[in-house]
Amino acid sequence: MGRESARKRLRARLATGPVIVAPGIYDAYGARLVEQAGFEAVYMTGNGVSASLLGRPDVGLVDLTLITSHAHRVAAAVDIPLVCDADTGYGNAVNVRRTVEEFESAGVAAIHIEDQASPKRCGQLPGARPVIELAEAVGKIEAAVAARRDPDFVIIARTDSAEAHGLDEAIRRGRAFRAAGADVIFVEMKSGPGILDELKRVTAEVDAPCLVNMGAGGKLDELDAGGIGRLGLRIAIYPGLERAAAGHAIREALAALRKDGNTRAMRGRMLGLKEYNEALKLDDIEEWEKKYLK
Repeated sequence: MGRESARKRLRARLATGPVIVAPGIYDAYGARLVEQAGFEAVYMTGNGVSASLLGRPDVGLVDLTLITSHAHRVAAAVDIPLVCDADTGYGNAVNVRRTVEEFESAGVAAIHIEDQASPKRCGQLPGARPVIELAEAVGKIEAAVAARRDPDFVIIARTDSAEAHGLDEAIRRGRAFRAAGADVIFVEMKSGPGILDELKRVTAEVDAPCLVNMGAGGKLDELDAGGIGRLGLRIAIYPGLERAAAGHAIREALAALRKDGNTRAMRGRMLGLKEYNEALKLDDIEEWEKKYLK
């Protein structure tokens, strides 16, 4: 299936059906595993890309060229829609224009652009995030909408204003971003005792499909897809799923090797060669070889 088809499917699903669950990944291998597990969308986290490509935290070190070249390889590996973190759009409204063009050319189905001031930091790191003035933020969303060539390419507007300026301001910004043409609104917030009620307010007061970051933890972690949908949300991303699961498993395997001198104790918790090759679709390559190698 082509990239255009993936975008059309994502756009159609925004309007109907259960909540879209998009597990977070940071590479093409992880995206393949998500697709093979039966999920209908996958999310590429900027935090995970920064960790995997640079070994550094998500503090604005990944630039447009690095992430879009990586996104191109990830999008090419799967048929399901790829949603990508596009940070602040990598500059002002002029830069946002190129950002949209590059992600669209990479085969990505959707991106989210946030209103943080540069240099940005991951929304789940400690502390509040400074945000740019609303007028500038709106201009960037308007630029993103105007820059896309495929009308099915989904623009997600994210605001990080809730922590420092309160939920009322975040809702005000969400409404303004929707009026500017954003397809989806994403209010980033940290976990707290009232987070479920706050999310209900967002979906009730912002007339747009809304996305939730399931990396906030707390009461959010207790919800299944049905519970997320009952809050009125349309997309749930799990940015930390792969990087946290992989990091834990790798540490355990390394500890076993260091302690025992072999990986015998871990073999039941590691993919065998057959499973690994199935994940990479080796059978497809072998079929191609049989058909065309003379």
